[in-house]
Parts: sequence; C-alpha cells; structure tokens
Amino acid sequence: MSLQPHHDGSASYVPEQEPALGQTVPVFVRVPEGADVRQVRARTTGDGEPRFAEATVDRTEGGEVWWRADVEVRNPVSNYRFLLAGSRGYRWLNAAGLVDHDVPDNGDFKLVSYAPPPAWARDAVIYQIFPDRFARSAAADTRTAPDWAIPCDWDTPVIGRGPETPHQFYGGDLDGITERLDHLDRLGVNTLYLTPIFPARSNHRYDAASFDAVDPLLGGDAALARLADAVRARGWRLLGDITSNHTGDAHEWFTSAAADVRAPERELYYFDEATGDYESWNGVKSLPKLNWGSAELRRRFATAGDSLLRRWLRPPYGLDGWRVDVANMTGRRRADAYTHEVARLLREVVADTRPDGLLLAEHGHDHTGDLDRDGWHGTMNYVGFTDPVWSWLRLGDAPVPNFLGTPGGVARRDAGAVLATMNTYRSLISWRSYVHSWQLLGSHDSARIRTVVGDAARQEVAAGLLATMPGTPVIFAGDELGLTGTNGEGSRTPMPWHRPESWDRRTFAAYRSLLALRRAEPALRQGGLRWVHADADTLVFLREAPTGSVLVLARRAAGAPVRLAGLPAGENVHGGAPALRPDADGAVLLPAEGPTFQVWRLT
Repeated sequence: MSLQPHHDGSASYVPEQEPALGQTVPVFVRVPEGADVRQVRARTTGDGEPRFAEATVDRTEGGEVWWRADVEVRNPVSNYRFLLAGSRGYRWLNAAGLVDHDVPDNGDFKLVSYAPPPAWARDAVIYQIFPDRFARSAAADTRTAPDWAIPCDWDTPVIGRGPETPHQFYGGDLDGITERLDHLDRLGVNTLYLTPIFPARSNHRYDAASFDAVDPLLGGDAALARLADAVRARGWRLLGDITSNHTGDAHEWFTSAAADVRAPERELYYFDEATGDYESWNGVKSLPKLNWGSAELRRRFATAGDSLLRRWLRPPYGLDGWRVDVANMTGRRRADAYTHEVARLLREVVADTRPDGLLLAEHGHDHTGDLDRDGWHGTMNYVGFTDPVWSWLRLGDAPVPNFLGTPGGVARRDAGAVLATMNTYRSLISWRSYVHSWQLLGSHDSARIRTVVGDAARQEVAAGLLATMPGTPVIFAGDELGLTGTNGEGSRTPMPWHRPESWDRRTFAAYRSLLALRRAEPALRQGGLRWVHADADTLVFLREAPTGSVLVLARRAAGAPVRLAGLPAGENVHGGAPALRPDADGAVLLPAEGPTFQVWRLT
C-alpha cells in the first residue's frame, strides 16, 4: 500500500469544519508528485443533480501536489467526490477510497451544515462505569438489599449467564464513585459515563421503574449531585444513560397502563386491545416497548418543562448529555418509523436545555442510516471499530463467544479484512459523525478485551488503536487493570480495589501512557487518517493535522520490517523503537518485532 491521492474531512482537507447552509467552502486533495493525475474535478449532487467543478493546483510541498476545489453546501448534508484523470483514464476518489469503476453516491464525502456536536466532545476520553460493580461507600453497608436481589460480597464470582445474572447485587453506589475519582485522574480520562441510575428491579437498571429519582440504593438524588460537583470541580464531564425504547414493567407509566385500559398512559406503549398483551424489547416482557407515535410520550419524555430529559441536565445534577440505550430500535415497530423524528426531538430538547449537551446513540450493528442529520451526534462504533479490532487481535482459533448476539462470535481475520471493515462503515457517514462516535474495545454488553486478546502485549496494541484512531475513546471500568469476562454480563466485574496485588500494572501503565500521548498530540484528536501499509499482521497509518503529524505502527505478531518511502524523519513517542531516519532512497524502516505498538512524531 503506497501513498496515494487522499482526502478526508479533517481540517487539513476541509478548513471550514462548521459550514453553513448555502456557503461555498474549499476542499483539498493531496496527490503525490509523479502520480498519474493530470486533472481533478469535484463532483457534487446538490438537490440531487450531479455537477462538476474544475479543481486547480493550490500548492506543491513536501513532494505532494495539493489540488483545490470549491464546493457549495447546497443541502444540509452535501455529497461530493473527486474525478482524477490521467494518462490511463479516470478514477474516482470518495470516502471509501480510490477506485477505477463507477460507484454509488452513498460512499461520497459529506459536508454537514446542521449544528455541530459540542466542542468538548472532540477532546473527551470517556470512562464507562456500571454503578453496582464499581465501588461501595460506607453508606452502602447501611442499605437493605431489595426483594429482587441476591446480595453478594465484593469477591463473589459474577454469574455471566443464568437466572441469577440480573439479580446479583453487589451494592456499588455513586458516593463510591466519587471517592475513586483520583484513580481516574491518574489514568487520564476526563468524562464519566454512568449506565442507568434510576430505580429498577435488576442490577443493570435498564428496566427503569421511574425516571423521577435516582435509585436510593445508589444514594439517591443527593449522591448524584455530590458526584456531579466532584466531576465538575476537576473540569470533567458527566454523562447519563437513558432508555428511549422501553421502560421496566414496574414503571409507574406501565403499571397504570396495564391496570386500566382507559388510563392516559395506555397510549405510551403497544398494547393488543384484544388480548391485553404488549410489545416488549426482543420479547422480554419486563421491558415493555414505548410507542413514539404518542404525543403524550413525547411530552413526558422530552418536551415538557419538567420532562425527564430536561430535569437531569439542569442543576444541581447538570449531566452533560445522554447515551441513548437501544437507539437503533427506538421508534421502530412494524410500519412505525419514528426513529429520526425521535432523534431530532431529543436533540432539540437537549440543545434547548443546555446548548453544549451531547446525545450519543447505541447501535450494535449498522448505524450509518441514522447519523449525519439533526439527530444523534454519533454512535457506539461496535461494528466499525470493536468488531474488526477483536477479529484481528483475538487469540486462538475458537471464535470469541457472544459478540452482541452474533452466532459463533468473531472469527479471526487478517489486517486487510479489518481495514476493509473499518473503511466500509467510515465511508458511509460524514467525517463529523465518525470522529464524534465512540470507539470502544468492549463494554458492559460484551466480553472484555483482555479475554478476547489473551495477554497484556496484545491488549496494549488494542489500547493503542483506541487512543490513536479518530473518534472518542471509551474505556470500560476495569479494562485498564486487565480484568476479564467472557460475555456482557460476565464482564461486569467488581473493581478489585481491596486486592491491588491482582492489578495488571503493565496494562495500567500502557493505558496511562497512551492517553497522555493523545492529550499531548493534537493530530491524535483533530487530525485526519491516512492508511499507508497493511499486511496480515501489521497496520500502519498517519494522523495528520495542520499542527503536525504522527505515524502509528500496530503489529499483532513479529514479521518482516516495513519499508515506507516518502515519509520524513520522526522521533519515537511511544513504544521505545528507534527514531525514523530516511535512507539514501528516502525510505524509513519500521521495526519487525511483535506484538508491538509504536508511535513517532514526524519532523
């Protein structure tokens, strides 16, 4: 894979990162000198009609020619691609890459004129906490376990699958989180994401019994206010988790609806009036599905002055936004297709309540049709990051079980397939949505990365990709200590605060170093992405910004050294490899050992 003509949506190629509808903005293509490119045209499809604009050479520097074209932001989402003509005919350059055949428009680059996500999100490093398993304050010992719970000691093994799984109760609380913020500070995160904190009849609390109060088992409303104050005092952000697709069957809305066919709450759900049965999430009857065709649901959930969406964004809690559970199913049921209406409505309410609020959607599969408009700011990028990283770094020949319900789990793949997967999903959304989506190695819904990859060396490679690729890195609490788990429920492991001898210090040091590197290098937070080499066991890419560039090498195993031409010298800033020094032919040699993760700052 040699250096080729390239464009992405980062500031080097699109200097106007927040274009307005009707504005004409410059876009740039960089082409290596000597490449078979004699003419460049930009093709747009404003109002659905293809048009071509001639590009001109803007400058030549560093052995590369930069072509400029002007593109009108004709529609709220405006597509464009480039036609590169040479002695052997023409090729298209779109977000999926360089091709010599005609391709559909869905892979084009996109300019988005809707209001951008909050600026702080680009620099966020998120730490996900499952409250029941993170930490207990002294007050937790004074609380009586509820009737649904199976009380557990902190060292009781987690049951990953079985009737006891949602009922194991460890008693972690919000004050326990507050007491452990120094650990997160040492790690280098700056945003906390809490899975649900409302009363429920399970340890995961996705079956909310109310949205009006924080679960007393977590310390109640006052504990959330204390945690929010402590987080803000450090200059951090705090995100909540809301279920827009369903409630629990103990929720006061549902109990009222089930008790009386004339209750106003009846329209909030999908009831079969003939049988009294109701729609639920994947047939799980404890999770009745919300009907977003109901104006009353929209009022209670979002638009009312005292709605649940607004209340928790305001002082004294001041959540900085929401992760929306099961966003992929929200508003979808047979002929009902309210998903985008709901996304737009929730975004309007969040922005009206606090203009810098974030609205992030959960998707476990293809998210590309739900982004880029005036709804979700981004998604949990399981399919475009987690799955391919797992498939490349997973240990052994047996598939990893239960990747978000996929039969047979994740097969082992070489880097070419990994790159193809990442590029496919990335190319179908705007650069804006891509860089504001969450990249994660696992969560409370999946196996832990350490179980997938098997050892500290491969986990460091995974963590390196998390810290250096575009997008918002998300760390599931305990991954930084090398905790294990074979499925989502089994990965909800209590943090071993009282057993520091069990911590994997090497893994913690690697995460800490990589997050510090991300903070120190603007290109890792704001730069573009240019792949420069891939073989079965190796991935090499550039992150480039107007302020500087870095080169990243990820290897899952040892192999032949990688020789790359056309790159400048570079100082190693992670991994301990020698500095890069071009040879007489202008090529640099990357090390052959592995597994390894290396980063150089180019000079």
